[in-house]
Amino acid sequence: MGETDERLLALIAQNNAAAVEAMVERKLPRLIRLATRMLGDRGEAEDVAQETFLRIWRAAPGWRAGEAKFDTWLHRVALNLCYDRLRRRRETPVAELPDRPDERPGAEADMLAADDQHQVRRALAELPERQREAILLQYYQELSNSDAAEVMGISIEALESLLSRARRQLRSRLGRDRDEMT
Repeated sequence: MGETDERLLALIAQNNAAAVEAMVERKLPRLIRLATRMLGDRGEAEDVAQETFLRIWRAAPGWRAGEAKFDTWLHRVALNLCYDRLRRRRETPVAELPDRPDERPGAEADMLAADDQHQVRRALAELPERQREAILLQYYQELSNSDAAEVMGISIEALESLLSRARRQLRSRLGRDRDEMT
């Protein structure tokens, strides 16, 4: 289905199953990537994506094309659901399972790559909320500056300032981590 998002929403409002399928196929991968990066957990990310789609179905009948960009609204809904989950996590601490060694060939290289990814995730998690959101929207979700600024409800200049500060903090944090490892 080569329909626009707005046209798909109109069809979804009419309970068109093909439109639902097309919307899920079009938006699910990006939603899961965003939520996984925010939450660090694929299962939780899938739950967020599912809840986001439920909100799409509920909003479809009342959607007024031209008042807001659908992608902007979609990202904002997903981010808000992620922040809700992150707040709940802080309220309910969870014990981590102990690490087990991996004995398969190539495990050391995999472990080093995973450690690099862990360092980046940790550095991102330590950023202030708005800086992390700006980085995720622009670099990981590949939104333009204007679209990312719109999702965040700020000016392009404010977004660029957040990105600049976030990149500086990430460089500093990742540099410190490397120095500590050597």
